[in-house]
Amino acid sequence: MTDLLKTSMTRRSLLQAATVGAAGVSPALRSVVYAAGSDAPEKKEVKIGFIPLTDCASVVMASVLGIDQKYGVKIIPTKEASWAGVRDKLVSGELDFAHSLYGLIYGVHLGLAGPKKDMAILMTLNHNGQAITLSKKLADKGAVDGPSLAKLMNTDKREYTFAQTFPTGTHAMWLYYWMAANGINPMSDAKVITVPPPQMVANMRVGNMDGYCVGEPWGHRAIIDGIGVTAMTTQDIWKDHPEKVLGTTSEFVKKYPNTARAVTAAIIEAGQWIDAGLQNKNKMAETIADKSYVNTSVDAINQRILGRYQNGMGKTWDDPNHMKFYGDGAVTFPYLSDGMWFLTQHKRWGLLKDHPDYLGVAKQINQIDIYKQAATAAKAPIPKDAMRTSKLMDGMVWDGKDPKKYADGFKIKA
Repeated sequence: MTDLLKTSMTRRSLLQAATVGAAGVSPALRSVVYAAGSDAPEKKEVKIGFIPLTDCASVVMASVLGIDQKYGVKIIPTKEASWAGVRDKLVSGELDFAHSLYGLIYGVHLGLAGPKKDMAILMTLNHNGQAITLSKKLADKGAVDGPSLAKLMNTDKREYTFAQTFPTGTHAMWLYYWMAANGINPMSDAKVITVPPPQMVANMRVGNMDGYCVGEPWGHRAIIDGIGVTAMTTQDIWKDHPEKVLGTTSEFVKKYPNTARAVTAAIIEAGQWIDAGLQNKNKMAETIADKSYVNTSVDAINQRILGRYQNGMGKTWDDPNHMKFYGDGAVTFPYLSDGMWFLTQHKRWGLLKDHPDYLGVAKQINQIDIYKQAATAAKAPIPKDAMRTSKLMDGMVWDGKDPKKYADGFKIKA
């Protein structure tokens, strides 16, 4: 046996022991109705792609802690280089599931971002925890937030470049929303490029962009490295916003419904474990910082996961709306209104030429019934309503009731 394998097995054994201690009983001894008989998973081993980001944690921990085995499946986390790669491997079937951007799944379903294929979202993996970073060079010129960036762009005329991670993805939508709320049209006032999350810091270091929106730990990493400042957290754009999802194809769900349910239940439970307390969050940070997952220092992950923020200019604060993986079941439920919101922004920015059937598309993609079965197995509460109401940073209220009016109601759009 190789030293690497020994180390990996030892870590997994230790973490499994830790989760037994946390839960009070071995996962292997807890019987779940879906792990046997006719409800047994059709596929016993599944590949789940992930991008090196903090919010891949519930997928990784479901595997590392052995929670997956409790539900009769074995999760193989597969590290991917870019969201485009995740998309292609999901569509081809090379991956069974993926830790994915919410808007990526919707984009593929509608053929907005490459190949068109019927897609499925089984659960939301996390809320909050992304950030918009501006370069230290901009900050030195006084651009440290939205209003001061808009002022600098008006007075110091040149081409400004900002990066997001995928054209229909969450980070593109947060970046555009934030810029527009501050009077900057991202389609005409700036150049926007696509950069894979782990490459953001390196690209900013060499001056390829003035700012970017990405998931942690790559916002905090820019501060540690002294090359950027946090201009806005995404939870300040939309408190408890949806972020990553467990995505797959509609074809997979139809062919392997029990597998889909088992994997969803395991990841819900992993999210419960992460959010259960400080000790678990620190253990998670230590685990995913490893080079086989996020490949960064533990301190780049463990501060913001606990809500301990600094902006790189001397300001520190405790943020109660930090990244959450469970939140008493409110995080993991795949609200139809969340999916519909991304469609309104795709329409707003010209990615969709016409209004889609907002609710119809969300019902096709978000697998509410499978989620409910998985949540029951994981003893997670189920919200009464598949729609929710939120107020965003500009005062606009989103409740999913009139998506056409909402999408057309923005002053700044494509």
